[in-house]
Amino acid sequence: MLCWGNASYGQLGLGGIDEEIVVAPRKCEFFNGRVVRDVGCGQRHTVFLLGDGTVYTCGCNDLGQLGHEKARKKPEQVVALDAQNIIAVSCGESHTLALNDKGQVFAWGQATDGQLGLTNIEDCIRVPRTVKCLSEAHIVQVTCGYRHSLALSRKGQIFSWGQNRYGQLGLGKEGNGVSTPQVIQSLLGIPFAQIAAGGAHSFGLTLSGAVFGWGRNKFGQLGLNDDKDRCFPSLLKTLRSQKVVYICCGEDHTAALTKEGGVFTFGAGGYGQLGHNTTNHEVNPRKVFELMGNVVTQIVCGRQHSLAFIPSSGKIDSFGLGGNGQLGTRSTCNRKSPAPVKGQWRVYNDSTPIDTEAEPFYCVKRIYAGGDQSFAHCQCPQNGCPPEDLRFQKSDRHILTLNEDLIQKWLSHGHGRLSPEITAEIDLVFSSASCLNGSFLSLSYPDHYSTSSKCSGVDASIARILFHRLIQPEYPCISQQVAASLEKNLIPSLSSSPPDIEALRLYLTLPQCPLFSDPNMYITLAIPFAKAVISLKCAPIKVLENWWSRLDPAVFQGLMELYKEVVVYLLRMLKVGIPPSEHRIFNCFLSICLNFLEILHSVNERAGQITHYDKFYIHELEELVDIRSDYITWIQQQVFSMGMDSQVTLCKYPFIFDAQAKTTLLQTDAVIQMQMAVDQAQRQNLSSFFLPGGVAESVHPCLILIVRRENVVGDTMEVLRKSKNVDYKKPLKVIFVGEEAVDAGGVRKEFFLLIMKELLHPKYGMFRYYEESRLIWFADKTFEDVDLFHLVGVVCGLAIYNLTIIELHFPVALYKKLLKKMCTLEDLKELMPDVGRSLQQLLDYSENDVEDTFCLNFTITVENFGATEVLELVPNGMNISVNNHNRQDFVNAYVDYIFNKSVAPLFNAFYAGFHKVCGGKVLELFQPNELQAMVIGSTTYDWKELEKELF
Repeated sequence: MLCWGNASYGQLGLGGIDEEIVVAPRKCEFFNGRVVRDVGCGQRHTVFLLGDGTVYTCGCNDLGQLGHEKARKKPEQVVALDAQNIIAVSCGESHTLALNDKGQVFAWGQATDGQLGLTNIEDCIRVPRTVKCLSEAHIVQVTCGYRHSLALSRKGQIFSWGQNRYGQLGLGKEGNGVSTPQVIQSLLGIPFAQIAAGGAHSFGLTLSGAVFGWGRNKFGQLGLNDDKDRCFPSLLKTLRSQKVVYICCGEDHTAALTKEGGVFTFGAGGYGQLGHNTTNHEVNPRKVFELMGNVVTQIVCGRQHSLAFIPSSGKIDSFGLGGNGQLGTRSTCNRKSPAPVKGQWRVYNDSTPIDTEAEPFYCVKRIYAGGDQSFAHCQCPQNGCPPEDLRFQKSDRHILTLNEDLIQKWLSHGHGRLSPEITAEIDLVFSSASCLNGSFLSLSYPDHYSTSSKCSGVDASIARILFHRLIQPEYPCISQQVAASLEKNLIPSLSSSPPDIEALRLYLTLPQCPLFSDPNMYITLAIPFAKAVISLKCAPIKVLENWWSRLDPAVFQGLMELYKEVVVYLLRMLKVGIPPSEHRIFNCFLSICLNFLEILHSVNERAGQITHYDKFYIHELEELVDIRSDYITWIQQQVFSMGMDSQVTLCKYPFIFDAQAKTTLLQTDAVIQMQMAVDQAQRQNLSSFFLPGGVAESVHPCLILIVRRENVVGDTMEVLRKSKNVDYKKPLKVIFVGEEAVDAGGVRKEFFLLIMKELLHPKYGMFRYYEESRLIWFADKTFEDVDLFHLVGVVCGLAIYNLTIIELHFPVALYKKLLKKMCTLEDLKELMPDVGRSLQQLLDYSENDVEDTFCLNFTITVENFGATEVLELVPNGMNISVNNHNRQDFVNAYVDYIFNKSVAPLFNAFYAGFHKVCGGKVLELFQPNELQAMVIGSTTYDWKELEKELF
């Protein structure tokens, strides 16, 4: 062990030396042949943890911080801990914490601010005592600030206690100290990898590199771009993408180590302790450029100095305050940028022969610093043991996460009744949001260090594999314990406002557990979980939706199918019959699951259909639900604004209805509206008998169309022009002049065939036929009055309303526009395949510059009545070239012109006519493709043959 710095209190452990300052590394003979596991440095004392779990201390003992009353200038064992296997130590200004292998914490030293976590009234404790409040928590890490302490439990909770003058406990308030360890509630659910404390500031680092800081911030040591103290943990957004894997603190400065071996520092820089070749303070994390080009694997902070270890050279760099020799440069000068610690350093695997007569060489294994002292645990080169790498955490100081090894351990002991140890571990993992959020981390690109609102950082497929490995029929006790922990502890504790995106991961992974698909667990697991999801506030649910939209389609569909099954299960239960007292709760369950599916459906639509929309159909509805009755209830709820406690209506969730069910709804709606129109006509006829002045003209309960075959368009327009809006809602009856046939449906069908034959005739020029797709679209130039387009819309509406299929071969784009949905390039590909392919090639082209290759501008060439015309898609489009940056804009403008701008007045007339008959809530239930099927049926036909038949 080498040491240097302030030795005035014996804190270097060098024995009886007289020097108060050691300016260059000096060997501490006491540790010859001993393995040092950890070192904690206080202001004036030092704690050494040996490999056998014993603890030695030296230095100032005014406040009992050594835990013994022996000589102070050389390390002496803390005998009170002799029976313990200590695995970690940490020192504050004048207090010490030790952690044993059972997760118990021991404390001694100054106690005036409650920093020991003991319920005592003494100013100091000279013999280590157990912090009983943490006995059940199983602590895996401890760290000390000057007068406050932090602990991280195996369950992922961060405890804090001690002085709180600057909010360094993170409990949401400043001022009075806290003598009993408290859980920082605002951090629950986040999977933490490490905790760190400075003079009066604190940090928590997550498994994916997110850094949270709180406490004193006078010099910017929290890295939050200001100097305001924080009593609540705050995320350092600037470090989120830097892949931070380790963090350490000085009195008023902070250093962070990244996965790639880079170093960021921030806070007080008055002595150069930030290493930026300046004495300025930094309120934002700033990379130490003087260390760039080297991979740093260890960083430590003393009170006002810093050390960094570079394994490629085997050297230690130091910077900051040097007045007590703590930089090891054989000088007491401060250093503003990293400079090598003087010493005979050697790379651990250097094969160069060693001169046995020369000054001994040292291979650094681990560096430590605190107060104004520094230490380097070294070994002889011939041992060949690599130095520690702080970028990789020790397994015994980690929160518990679900992985292959842990599952194998459980399974190997899981036959029959579980042991208390296995039961406790299963309960710990499945009761802790932190543990589950830290599990199944993705190691592929992008890995979990890239966690963001668009990247979850977990692999849902791996989660599924491991969950299925754990939950097996052969291990019922394991399944029962997992289910109990989820039901009783985890799911009820989920917050509607999680503290960070890393706390949302379990919402992706938990549904992969086979227990959720067990009908016996629907009520206890699947439904409460769905309730937790729909209870999330706006910001977290938006993140979750982003993650869902990027799931593998099979995983996404699996989630959707799960909740479809739950809905069917609930509907079957209601159909079979349940006690009236339980109807309310089952309706609540049904509403939760349907709302969950509605969120998934919205995600699916926004993502351009991860899975086809018909996968959301629940085909069992017709056998389980009276669809007509449900529709009537839905209409009544809207008309009479019934409260939230009313019956759940499935019509509120149209995406679960298949085409047949929607046809039933349309029929029901038509029958209701027709009956209302007939009733109104009858009431009007009845009341007219009592009007003064004689009997008024009676109103027919049907919409009567008396037309001549040779003038079907003109006669129809004449009748419809005289009809009122209410007349369109009446049943349609067609009479051909001079014919005696009764309209039982066949006459009506023939009427629609004849009138569409006329309206589509080339003599009108209302529609353009596209040879390649065999589809028609509105002609952008026509001499016909828009009233004819209004008539076509009315005719289409009447056909749907009267449940008559007509042969009208428009693309799906028409039905999208009728439902107020945007048309896309895919719609253009359907109508004009050649043009669509060309535009797609434009978007996909990557070989050369688009502008030089395609030579396009923002114009479109159209042909009308044999004449060619060039039109601008945007103002001044003739002078705007299409290039790599604006090609998407060009495609969007092209699609918009074809489907919107060029036909706006014509389509608007068609739309008005259609909605005059078919408008209403029922139409909103349909997808564009389904509405198309309602108009033309599902029969495919040859347009050329149809054209011959018609013309």
